[in-house]
Amino acid sequence: SSDLLRKKYWLYYVLNFLAGSRRQIFVVFAVFLLVDKFHFSLSEIALLFVINNTIGFLINPLIAKAINHFGERKVLSLEYFMLFFIFFANTQWDYKWGVALLYILDHVFFNFSFGLKTYLQKIADPKDIAPSNAVGFAINHVAAVVIPVIGGLLWMTNWQLPFYVGMGISVFSLIFVQKINTKPSNDV
Repeated sequence: SSDLLRKKYWLYYVLNFLAGSRRQIFVVFAVFLLVDKFHFSLSEIALLFVINNTIGFLINPLIAKAINHFGERKVLSLEYFMLFFIFFANTQWDYKWGVALLYILDHVFFNFSFGLKTYLQKIADPKDIAPSNAVGFAINHVAAVVIPVIGGLLWMTNWQLPFYVGMGISVFSLIFVQKINTKPSNDV
């Protein structure tokens, strides 16, 4: 049990990498889109940050209740399903405040990723929670280094490409999240 990567938690690690990848696309390229294509000012971007934080503060308790009521698989499935369409809409919409709305919606759905933490808490041995959480955090941050570089190269070719990659990540996330099972197993 001293090994860092536990095979038992592979799904948690994969979902963390995908969540980190998807997050970086929005953190980096949605802001690029707002500034570069739609000419948002610094104060408008700051206003979006304030709106996102306020909405997050208000809805996070509701998201926690939804996770408790519906379970991680359903809540995360909704997140990834909606993200596919948010990424797609970013490639198609040519309306400044519509793209700003997509940016806000992305942040709303990003808060659903709290379900990854509750998933780990339900499946992990108590002694494994802290180290597995640390590994998941590290894996998430590998995406934070890799995705902006790849996305930046894609952006220089066509600004829509990082969002198409985000659509693909959403599909893979939706497929993998179906493997979540928090019911106790009988194997020892």
